[in-house]
Order: sequence, then structure tokens, then C-alpha cells
Amino acid sequence: MSGKIAWWQPELGASEQARVAQVIASNYINDGDVTGQFEREIAKLAGAKFGVGVTSGTSAIYLSLVALGVGHGDEVIVPDITFIATANAASMGGGKVVLVDADPRTLNISVAAMEAAITAKTKAVVPVHVSGRGADMEAILRVCDARGIAVVEDAAEALCSRHKDRGLGTFGRTGCFSFSPNKTITTGQGGVIVTDDEHVFQRLRELKDQGRPVRGTGGDDSHPTLGFNFKLTNLQAAVGLGQLEKLSERLGRIRRTYSIYRDELGGVAGIRVLQFDLDHGEQPQWVDALAERRNELDAFLAKNGAGCRRFWFPLHTQKPYLRDDADFPNSTRICKDAIWLPSAFQMTDSDVLHVCGLIRKFYGA
Repeated sequence: MSGKIAWWQPELGASEQARVAQVIASNYINDGDVTGQFEREIAKLAGAKFGVGVTSGTSAIYLSLVALGVGHGDEVIVPDITFIATANAASMGGGKVVLVDADPRTLNISVAAMEAAITAKTKAVVPVHVSGRGADMEAILRVCDARGIAVVEDAAEALCSRHKDRGLGTFGRTGCFSFSPNKTITTGQGGVIVTDDEHVFQRLRELKDQGRPVRGTGGDDSHPTLGFNFKLTNLQAAVGLGQLEKLSERLGRIRRTYSIYRDELGGVAGIRVLQFDLDHGEQPQWVDALAERRNELDAFLAKNGAGCRRFWFPLHTQKPYLRDDADFPNSTRICKDAIWLPSAFQMTDSDVLHVCGLIRKFYGA
């Protein structure tokens, strides 16, 4: 966070404190009934049958891949423009990460690049809905279903965002949400996997809880399959349930913020606000843009009290996943211009208009 107008900041209050106090008073702070309530609420918001609470969005992707049979040496296609957690989750299970270029219009995975990267070893694709903007799920599923390739959606930035009037996170075999502090609602760290597949749901429950199909005692429990410890606790879920009380208001504020940026900056040469299809339910997590002289713009806004966040480096430039720039012409070109504009749900219309004025000033508009 930098400046008087934050790029983003979480907000917690009396509701979260009261719910956490209730959990403490219950003397059951592990994964329990409060976690179950939070799981059901997130699944309902997404439009899915089942939800499984886990420790993070990263573990949500990892456990999804394991549940779908991805193992050592299997290839997992991941977009080059995403937070590194997407690729790391595939690596955790021994998968071989295959990076592919981005669609320059949306920053999401290029379907053509994805299809070209498929081999006999490809077991899964993990499309990412960057900033809440839906990837081309129909085309992705058409390619993957024809080849028996599993689709795990990284919907970490897409809570309550819809694509063609259907919740993002419900197109693939699973959808993975994150509740880290820079999301619309937070549990500190934590995630939820949603799915309509009851078999996958049961396997995920086993995988997150030491192979137990039902909650155990820690003593003479049956562990029929291999599992781990990726449980979301009642304490974290209590915070999440308190956050959900403000969800509708926060979502509306972010949509309003996007609309102002779109309208006020639409004619400004040097910057392009990336589009969201609000009419069909796309929900911005943050407002992103492609900006000439991005680093100078970032410094100018910070100097004038407005914080931004520069986009990730392309994954192919990070040491664990190094590849040649020539294989990723779109992401190599785009990421140096990509920036998230101030998008905090605490902003007012006046704050957004002030930032727009600063941007116009920077570009001499």
C-alpha cells in the first residue's frame, strides 16, 4: 500500500470479531461446523453443488490436480500471465509446468497457444481469470474435453464473477478461490474449491484431512487413502462469514470504480483500461490497464498520493520456469505496460475521479 488512496486494503470490524469470539467460546477452533457453513456459502455464490475449505488458493489448485489424477511427470498447461502460485501448485504434485502465451485483449490464456502446447503427456489445463475477467471457457473446454484433459479453474480473482451468465469456477472439474488479504473478502489466508462432481468432492475432503472421508478424532480413525493437512479452521471461516456480510456492497463499489475509470479514461491516449462485460455478470476484482511509460505513471501517482500495483513479471522470466522471450511474444510485450489502478472498495467516486485527473495530467490529456 502506498499513498493516501490505497491500491487495495482489507477491512475487518465488529462482525468478524464477534464471530471469532463465538468460535473461541465454543472451544472448537479446528475445521468444523463454521468451516462447513463458509464452504456452503461460497459454493452457493459460485453456483456449485459442493465446496471444500482449504489453506489457500495455491493448495486449492494443488489438491484439485491430485484429486483428478495428475501425478509426477504429467504436463499441466498454465498461462504465462498469472501469479506464480498457479504454476507452483502444479509443481507441488510433481507435474511438469508447460507455460503458454496470453491473449493480448484480455491477458487471459491464449486458446490457440494452449492447443498448440498439448501433447500426449498433457493431463490438465489451469486457466486463470485475470482480475476477474473470464477466460474463453467454451473454447477451452471444447479443446480439452475432446482430448480427455482435465480443466481446473484458477478463480482466485473471480469471486462472484460470471461468464456468459454462469459463475466462473463452475466450468471446469473444479474451481479454486482465494481469500488472501487482497481479495474482496479475506480469511487472512485460505481458499475454497468448488465442484459439481460428488466423487471429486469426497476425494478432496480426504486429501485435505489426512485421507479421512469424515472428520475424525485424531485417534482410532480410518484412513483408507493418502491425504495431507490442508484444513481451513473455524477461526478463519468465522472471519470469512463476517466478511460476506459486506460482500454485495463491496462488489457494487468495485463495479462503480471500474465504470468511472472506463468512462473517464476512454479517450486518453497512452492508457487503455481493460474491459469487463458487466452486462453479463463479469465482476472486476481490481481494475487493470495497459499504460505507456507505466513505471513513470506508477511513480507519478504514488508521488501524488495514489497507490498502484505493477503486474507480475511473466512466469517464463522467473528462475524456476525460465524460457525464451521469443516463445511468449504477447506476455513479454504486455506485462511491462500492465498495471492495476487504485481499486480499493473503500474508495469514493471523488477518489476515483481524482485518480483519473492525475492520469490525464500525466498523459497531457
